[in-house]
Amino acid sequence: MFLTPWVKRLLLANAIVFLVTYSLQPIIPFFWLVPADVWKTPWTPITYMFLHAGFGHLFFNMLTLFFFGPRVEERMGGRRFIQLYLVAGLSGAALSILTPFVPIVGASGAIFGVMWAFAHYFPRAQILLWFVVPVPARVLVLVWTGFAVLGGLGMGSGGVAHFAHLGGFIGAVLYLRFGDYFSPAARFKRRAQPNLKPLPFVDPRERWKKIDGDEMHPLNREELDRILDKISASGVTSLNAKERAFLDRFSATH
Repeated sequence: MFLTPWVKRLLLANAIVFLVTYSLQPIIPFFWLVPADVWKTPWTPITYMFLHAGFGHLFFNMLTLFFFGPRVEERMGGRRFIQLYLVAGLSGAALSILTPFVPIVGASGAIFGVMWAFAHYFPRAQILLWFVVPVPARVLVLVWTGFAVLGGLGMGSGGVAHFAHLGGFIGAVLYLRFGDYFSPAARFKRRAQPNLKPLPFVDPRERWKKIDGDEMHPLNREELDRILDKISASGVTSLNAKERAFLDRFSATH
């Protein structure tokens, strides 16, 4: 499997941060997220995404990013992919306010957003659960969402930031629904579209009545009289396209 640019950068950044913080663990509290204290440490909604509680935590998050990220980035493009990643991570931080005094670390919120995007773009892709059981992507992601909700309600395992996971899903849903509206391409398209106002209706019969048959060639005058008689007998709707074009042509020149 090939690695796309932003997936490669994120894998490398998370690995480097883990090695640095593993050797300098006293600095970790300065960068983890405690929702109730975010007003004192406003950088932590970003930095918490690059911290991990241990090698296993890092490994499984990066493994998930490795499997899901490249196809999503290839589908969305690099700029939109990293925007989705950060929005999902930030929304995970925002929803963690429901556990205001619990320190939060990990890229899980952002990666859960990537998984939701994968299921959005490739809903029927088969994912091998435990590397054995094939499950459609959309089913697997919905199950994970359910676990996140139940975990947030206190029915899951402790030590897992369930609200961050759920927030990642929510952020991805909102970004995929509204993100394109605020993109430079979408703004340019809206500006480029002419602001056309509907023209007031003008009854063509008023214009056609102004045709001066006395100045027309006898054959054209004969055709004009025939069409006017048809209008009197059957109404304007009875005219065909050729007859309307005839009247429009002479009402514009007489």
